[in-house]
Amino acid sequence: MDAHELPDHLYADVKTLWDYHDMHHEPRPCDIGVGLGSHDLGVAIHAADLFHCGLFPRIVFTGANAPTTVERFPRGEAVHYREHALELGVPDGAILVEPNARNTGENIEFTRKLLADDGIEVRSLILISRPYQQRRAYATCKKLWPEVEVICSSRPLPLADYIRSIGDTKRVVDMLVGDTQRITVYAERGFAIHQDVPDNVHAAYERLVAAGYTSRLI
Repeated sequence: MDAHELPDHLYADVKTLWDYHDMHHEPRPCDIGVGLGSHDLGVAIHAADLFHCGLFPRIVFTGANAPTTVERFPRGEAVHYREHALELGVPDGAILVEPNARNTGENIEFTRKLLADDGIEVRSLILISRPYQQRRAYATCKKLWPEVEVICSSRPLPLADYIRSIGDTKRVVDMLVGDTQRITVYAERGFAIHQDVPDNVHAAYERLVAAGYTSRLI
């Protein structure tokens, strides 16, 4: 399998999961932008784009490292995101860095504390993430920070273009499958609010698991 191409026989199921995780929120002005750390530098690019559009006055980049990011971002995800945003013209004074979070729950909790400690009141925020992380990030934030209004946003790339931008089809599909599982499991464990999983999404998930896209399953 070409690392940059999605096989035709998998496309419909992968697209079903891709569409499910997109919350389809319309970006609008909020008090803060929060860029969730990952292997995907597109998060920093999109955060900078939204900042330059005037949708928030400050960005928090949050994230330490995971095994999948330590080689690419050896100084930490949030630190590298900040550096890239600076290169894209975001002023240093508009960026806050939270360098310790190691999962999405910590991204939310540590960001909330950082802003509170700085005396920054937040009633609304834009969560900026990988496209397939939107629904899980939303469900996590609504559990841990229920009083804020949450809008999710990701770099607006079609599925095929996103896979090419990452350069690894299996990695993207594995992550999509893993995030789909986490929607249910994390709600059951009390980490996130409940989200409905439609029958067609569950069926697509099961077929992709059967096809071997299992490296990100819990």
